[in-house]
Amino acid sequence: MEPKQHLYLVDGSAYIFRAYHRLPPLTDPEGTPVGAVYGYTTMLWKLAEDLNKADGPTHLAVILDAGSESFRNEIYEDYKANRPPPPEDLVPQFPLIRDATRAFSLPCIEEQGFEADDLIASYAREATRRGWDVTIVSSDKDLMQLVGKCAEPHDGVEGGCIDMLDTMKNQRIDIPEVIEKFGVPPEKVGDVLALMGDSVDNVPGVYGVGPKTATKLIQEHGDLETALAAAPAMKKSKLQERLIEQAEQARLSKVLVTLKEDCNLPLDIDAFKLDAIPPEPLAAFLGKHGFTSLLKRLETGTGSPANTTQLNPAKPVTAAAGPSEGASRQPLPDMPAVDRSAYECITTEAALDQWIARAAQARMVAIDTETSALDAMRADLAGISMAVGPNQACYIPLSHGGTDMFAEKPEQVALDNALARLKPLLESDAVLKVGQNIKYDLNVLARHGIEVAPIDDTMIVSFDLDAGRSMDGIGGGHGMDELSERHLGHTTLTFKEICGTGKKAIPFGEVPLDRATEYAAEDADVTWRLHSVLKPRLSEEGGTRIYERVDRPLIPVVAQMERHGIKVDRDRLAHLSSQFAEALGALEQEIYTCCGQEFTIGSPKQLGEILFDKMGYKGGRKGKSGQYSTDQAVLEKLAGEGAEVATKVLEWRQLSKLRSTYTEALQAAINPDTGRVHTSYSLVGAQTGRLSSTEPNLQNIPIRTEIGREIRECFVAEPGNVLLSADYSQIELRLAAHMADVPSLKEAFAKGEDIHARTATEMFGTVDRDTRGRAKTINFAILYGISRWGLAGRLGVDPDEAQAMIDRYFERFPGIQRYIHETLEQVRERGYSETLFGRKTWFPRINSKNGAERQGSERAAINAPIQGTCADIIKRAMARMGPALAEAGLPDVKMLLQVHDELVFELPESDVAAASPVIERVMAEAALPAVRLDVPLGVEIGSGASWGAAH
Repeated sequence: MEPKQHLYLVDGSAYIFRAYHRLPPLTDPEGTPVGAVYGYTTMLWKLAEDLNKADGPTHLAVILDAGSESFRNEIYEDYKANRPPPPEDLVPQFPLIRDATRAFSLPCIEEQGFEADDLIASYAREATRRGWDVTIVSSDKDLMQLVGKCAEPHDGVEGGCIDMLDTMKNQRIDIPEVIEKFGVPPEKVGDVLALMGDSVDNVPGVYGVGPKTATKLIQEHGDLETALAAAPAMKKSKLQERLIEQAEQARLSKVLVTLKEDCNLPLDIDAFKLDAIPPEPLAAFLGKHGFTSLLKRLETGTGSPANTTQLNPAKPVTAAAGPSEGASRQPLPDMPAVDRSAYECITTEAALDQWIARAAQARMVAIDTETSALDAMRADLAGISMAVGPNQACYIPLSHGGTDMFAEKPEQVALDNALARLKPLLESDAVLKVGQNIKYDLNVLARHGIEVAPIDDTMIVSFDLDAGRSMDGIGGGHGMDELSERHLGHTTLTFKEICGTGKKAIPFGEVPLDRATEYAAEDADVTWRLHSVLKPRLSEEGGTRIYERVDRPLIPVVAQMERHGIKVDRDRLAHLSSQFAEALGALEQEIYTCCGQEFTIGSPKQLGEILFDKMGYKGGRKGKSGQYSTDQAVLEKLAGEGAEVATKVLEWRQLSKLRSTYTEALQAAINPDTGRVHTSYSLVGAQTGRLSSTEPNLQNIPIRTEIGREIRECFVAEPGNVLLSADYSQIELRLAAHMADVPSLKEAFAKGEDIHARTATEMFGTVDRDTRGRAKTINFAILYGISRWGLAGRLGVDPDEAQAMIDRYFERFPGIQRYIHETLEQVRERGYSETLFGRKTWFPRINSKNGAERQGSERAAINAPIQGTCADIIKRAMARMGPALAEAGLPDVKMLLQVHDELVFELPESDVAAASPVIERVMAEAALPAVRLDVPLGVEIGSGASWGAAH
């Protein structure tokens, strides 16, 4: 009996966009963009390596979209109308991707008027009719309608069945997986999709019906038509109205999402038969486009698809790439696939010593710590993993076993003994330690007396290369899992897979050592691989200066600040919290009086109904959910029109947020061992390079309000010490004067004038409280690319008057207008802005045809060079501060906090006079020698027993 045939249909269009967003822009020797082509080729290669004989294909084809329009546009002309055109540098790569497919000697199928999904459906139907099984290589939700379909037996032929393979998650998708995702079997998926619609493809669906509601309707009624027929008898509601009013829209949507299974087949499926892949066409293609690492793999037979039939690879070699390998212009060095079975669990001192020797010899080791909690200041160390090459990784368990004193502990090296052996390696200047968010590991190990250095951080390298680079949220993060998917094409084990979730979750220290080793060693392995991929790009793409001179030196500085923490007065916080609670109660009663009834003020739905339905205020607008918007802009507009209730709700919201975020949360955040609050700083949290603070966030305390001052009063110094605040004065305006080359502003700063008063004079001819306040608003608003309507809202004037002010500002300060124009032109051309120190911030939507997206990118692009340069300067000051204070004989001065343009220190009161000029000098000269500014950097310093007194 002839063996059963198995057809694999690859959704090539999905591969293309994954490849494009996964890799940075690349060009071949002729200057043609090939980033997506390279990514597509490596993904196709990886597919070849991953499929094995036991479940591999006998036939395979890649299916592509032939164009942007199909027969669905004749049915509904707005179908896919919202989709932006493909990126400009992707368009010339489409034909090269077809060349890449043919270079593998694989069929490349497309047909005008039909989408790839329709061709896949039609080929799948034909193959199953012949008795073949079909696997669709994709994660597209529309294709899930086909899963589990089996052809009826006929003429003695047993029909074949269809499943899917998601290569990004390495997951088979069959009927249970579809039910888990949609709540209905595959044959009902089209009904769910028809109800919920699709904003990407502009399938209308039923307004306000999301995935959960759509699933519930189909579960209850069986199919779309039955649900629509049942609508008149449903309980009166918005859902009922919409199902009745938009029934035809839902039926149209069902037609649009239903796959066409009877397309004319451009090529008979017998032509998809897999034979040995000839190496010559593939070698010619790889050589032509400069894909040297892949060409080397082909020539040496390392994981080469040319050595196989049926895309069944030989087992990849496990030799490590040398430290210099991968430094070519291609982003992916030659590395074998991740093999978790190759990892070693270290449970003896002898084995640990061998690994330490290997790491010392390699001169570079990737490290990662496994702990009992996310808080580095409270977490217990469960183990450490190391990697010295791809698949050359180990895990060293240090405190595994149950928490019960009678629980059996697995064999492992004693924690103190292991750390004593590791300390010389981790502190050795001769060995580079690489981590992913290594700041966390620095803090964990510092609590055990180990000062790790020197270091590299793959998360920071990625940020310095690709900050803001993602489009539509695809591949935009810098976490290890995302970077692994994007740059290595590898899906990592997740913490939830290892430790579970909810009530069944266990601490990492209780995970069996075999599973713990797979997870922990993989983290180190992937970090090593990412470093070999990302670090060479710094020199190739101009990122070395910002990484080496600004960000990398800051990592240990910020880690030390986090360890220092800051003392808070718990009793004062509790008293302030109770005061806030009383004030909130009073505000609630005032709001109820204004509205004539009690309601839940924190409920946007109830508040919207009170304001716009009951009280009749104008301007209410409902969102997709069907409820009124009551965001801050709406309330501020109502307050400006005299609505007292809006003013009081805004006060209530601010006070409520401050109480929950600070006076309550800060008490819970006090570390019981240190008595201090240890915030966590992220070096990749803000696109422009600014540090962000979390758990707790200490950067959003209102600066100029009485409430903000009262909260700052709760941050105090230890007895005998004081807090010192050093704040850059109007640094953004100073940098704007330099970067835009505005002589009058530079002169004003050089003379120490009040810059807002100077602007008021230039703008209005006179200076008083009102004109200075307006000038201050305009100064900052212009730098944020504000529109006439935005400025009108801030100043309480009509848009025409606001535009006149903007025009007058540009007339008086033409350099600012020139700066804005030139900045936008450069960003539109290059795709990114740049600070004075070379920090790039990417704006992929800067040329979007969507007006809101484009204008948002433009506003951010205007400010990014200035705000980013501010961030770079204060970071340079922070990195230099410790050595400068030590040189001045002031070792007891500790830097505790960075809040935007301000640094907060704790020091003995007797050191204030000596420390203040050192701190001021370091901050004022932070740009030098890399950048020489035309304006002085002013620094304001104050000190006192509390942050409030010092500020």
